[in-house]
Amino acid sequence: MKVTVAKSAGFCFGVKRAVEQVYEQVACSRDKVYTYGPIIHNEQVVSDLESRGVCVIETAEELSQLTEGTVVIRSHGVPKEIYRIMEQKGLNCVDATCPFVKKIHDIVERESRDGKQIVIVGNDRHPEVEGIKGWCETPAIVINTEQEAEKLSVKPDTKLCIVSQTTFNYNKFKDLVEILAKKGYDRIVLNTICNATQERQEEARLLAREVDAMIVIGGRHSSNTQKLYDICRNECKNTYYIQTLVDLETKPFQSISHVGITAGASTPNNIIEEVQKHVRIKF
Repeated sequence: MKVTVAKSAGFCFGVKRAVEQVYEQVACSRDKVYTYGPIIHNEQVVSDLESRGVCVIETAEELSQLTEGTVVIRSHGVPKEIYRIMEQKGLNCVDATCPFVKKIHDIVERESRDGKQIVIVGNDRHPEVEGIKGWCETPAIVINTEQEAEKLSVKPDTKLCIVSQTTFNYNKFKDLVEILAKKGYDRIVLNTICNATQERQEEARLLAREVDAMIVIGGRHSSNTQKLYDICRNECKNTYYIQTLVDLETKPFQSISHVGITAGASTPNNIIEEVQKHVRIKF
């Protein structure tokens, strides 16, 4: 059986940087180490960090309870208010926010202060989008579907600033922006989808077209992995979403001659290598 692994599979720059920063704090900090939210959407990495004494803080209320320690900001970023709380409490802050996400924070803070209505294309419940909203001077509008774009309605003289979640599907982003454009609002559109995300999605799409089966590896809460799965499933009906090698045991590959493998930005290389080796040996 031929097995092809996408070159872009696995940790992206921002995720790799964030994970390394937590491990550095574990190795050198004398303080108790916390992360605000899971540092990345990968249960295996989070579990390993917890085994080394790292605790995950989920809410601003939990953060307010701390009196000391080092808090590493997750790669997805956090609202501006979280920084204020840490400063008030005198906590040591290590900011592992992805630089591409941080750029969006700067944009929405500036443009909302200038009076524009911020429109975020993305999943309203995703931590990255929650963080972006927290940097807007006025309430942001979040859209994720064509129906939500069609329903969007603001005063005719409102100026829009449209940004995107970094892991959003690029083609879908263009479709939603086109719907908003037809409404005739005065707007600026900033494609803030990470370049690595676009490249990963396009590579996955092309690979899925060539293979008999496609394996997409990533955490079940990973937005970018879910989008990879959707893209691959659209090109190859035999597409499987797994978190680890264990999930692969029940998948039928006996009559398959060519398998493609890709992985989300929060998937460690060792998991990708395990799956690749297993497929080659067993099938």
